[in-house]
This record gives sequence, C-alpha cells and structure tokens, in this order.
Amino acid sequence: MSQTLARRSRLCAGAALFTLLIAQSANAQNAAAQDQVSSPSATPADLAPATTAPSEGLEDIVVTAERRSQSLQDVPISATVLNAADLSRKGVNNIADLQQVAPSLTINTFNRSTFINIRGVGIAQSAPTSNPGVAFYIDGQLIPHEQFIGQSFYDIGTIEVLRGPQGTLTGQNSTGGALYVRTPEPDFEKYSGYLDATYGNYDALKVVGALNVPISDEAAVRVAAVHDKRDSFVDNIGPSPSQPGNVDLNAARFNLAVRSPNEVLRANIRGDYFNSKSDNNAVKRRNDTVSTDPFVIEEDARSLQNQHGGKLSGEVRVAVVPSVDLRVMTSYQDLHTVDQTDGDRTATARPRPPANAVGRVSRVNTDINTFIGEVNLLSTGKRDLNWVVGGFYLNEFVDTLSRRDNNNVLDFVSSTSTFQTRAENTTKSVFGQVNWYFTPALEAIAGARYSDDEQIYNRLIPAGAVPPGASVIGVQHSTKVTGKVGLNYHFDRNLLYVTASQGYKAGGVNLTIGTPNFGPETNRVYETGFKTQFLDNRLRVNGDVFYSKYKDIQLSSLLGTLPVTQNAAAGKSYGAELEVTGQFGALGFNAGGGYLHARFDGATCITDTNSAGTDPGCPANLRLVPDGRVLPFSPKWTINAGIQYEVELNPDGKSLTPRVQWSHLAQQVATPFPSFNTIVPSRNVFDARLTFQITRQYKIEGYVSNFTNKTYIASQVQSSSSADGGIIYGAPRTYGIRGVAKF
Repeated sequence: MSQTLARRSRLCAGAALFTLLIAQSANAQNAAAQDQVSSPSATPADLAPATTAPSEGLEDIVVTAERRSQSLQDVPISATVLNAADLSRKGVNNIADLQQVAPSLTINTFNRSTFINIRGVGIAQSAPTSNPGVAFYIDGQLIPHEQFIGQSFYDIGTIEVLRGPQGTLTGQNSTGGALYVRTPEPDFEKYSGYLDATYGNYDALKVVGALNVPISDEAAVRVAAVHDKRDSFVDNIGPSPSQPGNVDLNAARFNLAVRSPNEVLRANIRGDYFNSKSDNNAVKRRNDTVSTDPFVIEEDARSLQNQHGGKLSGEVRVAVVPSVDLRVMTSYQDLHTVDQTDGDRTATARPRPPANAVGRVSRVNTDINTFIGEVNLLSTGKRDLNWVVGGFYLNEFVDTLSRRDNNNVLDFVSSTSTFQTRAENTTKSVFGQVNWYFTPALEAIAGARYSDDEQIYNRLIPAGAVPPGASVIGVQHSTKVTGKVGLNYHFDRNLLYVTASQGYKAGGVNLTIGTPNFGPETNRVYETGFKTQFLDNRLRVNGDVFYSKYKDIQLSSLLGTLPVTQNAAAGKSYGAELEVTGQFGALGFNAGGGYLHARFDGATCITDTNSAGTDPGCPANLRLVPDGRVLPFSPKWTINAGIQYEVELNPDGKSLTPRVQWSHLAQQVATPFPSFNTIVPSRNVFDARLTFQITRQYKIEGYVSNFTNKTYIASQVQSSSSADGGIIYGAPRTYGIRGVAKF
C-alpha cells in the first residue's frame, strides 16, 4: 500500500515537473510555432465568464462541459450556470444552497456525505463500495466520492449544473448529470486580490481572501484561502461536551499558470489543502420524548467529524499542430475522515451488559487515495467539424475501519463490533465526440464512451462469520458503452435541439460475505429543448422536456445491521425545466422551475432500512416496492425566483441594490418506502439582501436568509450500522453583514 502511494506521489510530482519542462521547451520553439498557428485555441483563461454582452444586458455565459469554451446558448445540454457574481447575488455559500437556485436539483446531507440527485437520479444512501450518480468536477479533476465535494467551495469562478446523463465526455458515475466547478484563473497582467468577510448570528464568521501575482509575462500564481466558523443551530442539553452542527473549516489553494509567449502552450499546477473539524451532524432523534423543539437534542457521547486532506493536479494544453490541441491532466487526492457518533442519539440509553441495552458509541475512519489521468486530443477554432477524443484512467484505494463500542456511552474506549475493508477501484475509458455543421444552421452530434471498471474488495476484518470455503475478497467487473446523439438547429443566437444520451454507474461488491454483488445501473434520456435570447440580449429563456428510462437502480439499505446495495427495478420519468433571466438596465430578475414525474417501472423486492419484515411474495427480509411508486429524491416541483433593482446614488459608482428571492422544493422521499422516517415535506424559503456599493472596489451587504423563520426538514437520515437515523432540520432565520474589498 505504502509503495503504491509513494508511486502515485512521484507520478503526480512528475506531472507537475513535466508541466514546467514543457513550458520551458516551448519558449525555445516560439518562432516556429508562431509561423504554424494563426490563432490561439481556447485556453484555461477563456474559461472565465465572458462579458461581451451589450451594456445593461445579459453577460454571455461560457461553459466547458464539452472540453472547449462555448456559449451556454450553443450547447445542447439542459444546464444552470452561475458565475461569481450570481453566487454572491443569490447567497449561494455552500453546495447545498445550489438546490435553491437550480431546477430539478436536490442535495441532502447524511452524516459525512453530501448526496446530489438531478431529476431523481444520483445516490440515495451511502455504502462502503457505492458511488454517486452525479459526477463532481473541480478545475477539470473528478472528485469520485460524495464525502469530499464541499470543502473546496470558496473563491469560485463558475459552476455548471448539467442535467441528464453525461455518458460521453464525463463518463461513468454521471447517470443523473454532473457539476463542474471552476476557480478563477491566474492573471498574467496585473496584481489583484480581494478580502471578503461575513459575520452573522450564531457567531458565524467567514473570511475568504485571494491574491493574484504575475511573476512574469509567462507565469502567474493565484492563492486563495478561507476560514469558516459557526456555532450550531442546535442546542445539545445532554451531558456531552459536543455541540453537533457546528462548523470550523480552514482551507487554502494555489494555482500556478505558465504559458509560452504565443500561448501555444498553457499549463497549470494546482494544489489545495483543507482541515475541517466539527462535532458531527445535529440529528434530531425521531419521537424525542425529552423535547419537541426541533433545535434541541440530548446526547451524552462525545461526537466529532474531522476531515482533512489535499489534492495536487497538473494540466497541460498545447497546440500540437494548427487547429489541434493536446490536453493532459493528472491528479492525486489524499483524503481522510474520522467521525464519532452517539449511536443511540440519547442521553438515557444504557451500555451493555445487559444484552438488550442499546446505548453505544461508534467511530469510523475512512482514507481515500485516488490517482487520475486523462488525455484529450481536440480540434479548436470555429469550423464546420469539431471533435474530441480521449482516454481516462482512475486507480484508488478506499480504506474503511468501522468500530462500535456497545459497552460505553460517553466516549469510544474499545470496540465490541469491528469491520475493516479495503476497496481498490480501477477505471479505464476511451471516448470521442464529433460535432458537424452539415449546413450553416444544422449541427449533428455523435459521441461514445467505452468504460471498463473493476472493484477488488478485501474484507480485512469481515463483518460477521466467514462461511466455510468463502473468500474474504470479492471482485466486480463492469463494462459499458454509453454515448450521445443529437441534432441542433442554430438561428439568430438561438438554439433548438433534440438529443438521446445514456449514462452508466459501475457495479460493486457488498460488505457481507455471501451477499451478491450489485451490478451497473444505466439511465437513458431523450430530450428536446430550446435556448433563446430576446430584446437585444436583455431576456434569456431556456427550456426543455425529457423522458428517462432508468434501469437496475442501485439502492443502498441495511440488511440486519449492515449496509447492502441492491439493484432495484427499473424506473421511468418525464418532466420539463424552464429558466428565465432578464436584465433591463437597473432591473434584474431570474426564475426557474422543474417538473418531474418519476416512478418505479415494475414491482421489486428489496431491503428496507426501517423494517426487517417480509412482504407477501418477497423472499425473507425483503419488502415489496409496487409498480408506480415514487422514486427517491424526486420532488414533483422545484421552483426558484428572484428580483433586484439597482438604485444609482451618484455618478461615482455608489449604488444601493435590494434583492428578494424565493425557492420551493416539493415533497420527496429518502427511500422507496414512504413513512414518517423517510418523507421530506415540501418547503418554501425566502431570502433578502441589501447591497451598498461604495465604489467599484468596496461594498457592504446586509442579508437575512429564511426571513420567515420556516422550520423544515432538510434531510431524513436513515439508520446505519454505526448510528440510529433521525432528522436534520434546515437552518432557521440567519442574518448578518458582509464586506468586500477588492484591489
């Protein structure tokens, strides 16, 4: 294991050195390259939002979903794209806030994981060998696991929420869609930076800072850091010293960019580190007899959730011949979590013995080491035929140590129940896509990806007895061809499109020896949509309708007291999304809505976390999911709207901008079995802010989030092998003041 990690570290360091060496060698070839290349290709610097729209109109939104910089209005994908100004204006401070501004998106936090679902497709509950169904990328590198997607949410340039399978360029684990996050690129021209500080109730303090330093005409560096600390919304009245729900994050990143003088070559070396410490999630015990207040819990055990780690990546893009670029990206991720939980979520349950006592403390350690490599060869420039081909490789180890102490209720002392596992996941893919304008207005798209996935799961300390002759090592091998075809009609900066796409998520091995492996799941979507701009680029209206066939759905649950993942029956869904954005001088507004009808297609028998019973017609310990039941995390409606008006105070740049916004999320269920333990009721949340722009460099904002103080369930946590389930409530009314200084 240590040799493998050392080898990966050397590979990633070698990639970084390779980046610098290519940059130096490119300088010696500038004269010849300038003769060969008439215009530079799209580069990382182009990934920032364009600002070429007419004054007082809408900015052109640039997306990178297809490995090249394109206008959102030219890409046949249902997407919500937010730049830094949008995130600030709409109060998006973390990953979970995205569901309040993007249709058909639901985000739920369970223990150490953040589960993202798009159009009801993604992941419902974690298991040691499961994978998310919505791919999450930051600066071009995939973050394969849902535990580590929120720690880098600061100093953001753009976020792209892509709805529907991304089975060609994004690949496996994108049956629901993908999120692409881009941080700002270093600027080669000038020194710049900013300081952004927010203070609010619950003693919340968030400070974000960034500094850009041009080293030379060919090198620049950008560094950014965040300190984010907040007390819990929940009061723990038990004897525990912990206050679950608090936040304490410190993180920093750097981005070194180099280029040749003619920009034939662009390269980036990126790195980040984070250290997050908290007292774990504040989970309200169901049917709490101590207090009915949603924001009061009573626990006796010390609870914690400590996460730390870092990522290092190198990305090189070079024009190998005129109109053809080579892109190479490598990434190494070293991520760690240790969490401890009051397993019974009370201060009254007693430890064992006797055997029927239920008090316990659980501790889980997770270590993830991931190496990723990707290479692309792609056409550049405006042309009738555009294409991209590439290969992708991932190799990682996921080590899990889960221990439960049934003899103590205040702190973990020694384990009475232990399992330890090591999963090695390997992914190999090749892919390609062609965009062909066979007339000036008509564009055809065809793409395909072949994926080969293998999981080797070593149960180092098995969970339970090993049957005679059974092996502690399980292997699951999955292969699949996915892709996309489509036809686009472009006219007057507008687009009509129709596409068919398929996504795939690999299978895996279950924890318990003798439990069958779970196979891959697939999602095929047929979609037609439009992207339009009106009134001199002041009004943008984008919409789509879709039909989805979701097969072999992977659902995680408990079998006895241990996690298990099964392939459920198929699902069918249809729906529509509409987004409207307007900018008429000082008046700006946005509205978005998603409608979803998602149901199981056929009856199936699967495990139920909340019941060990058996339904008629099902094997032992399995329950019936009838045909037509609603799929998990599939709210019928997701709606958001906001409006602001900028009042100019004088010609020197002073202005006052009030904004109000509303988001609605309809009822959803956390598992296929609707009950008090799984239903997440609908909610309406209202936010408001007032921005005083003092000069172009300085502004002050006052904000109130959830100003009606709506009490709502944010997540239904299901019972796991380590702790009982419960309810996580959404944030109550929060308010504060924010100051931003740029230079």
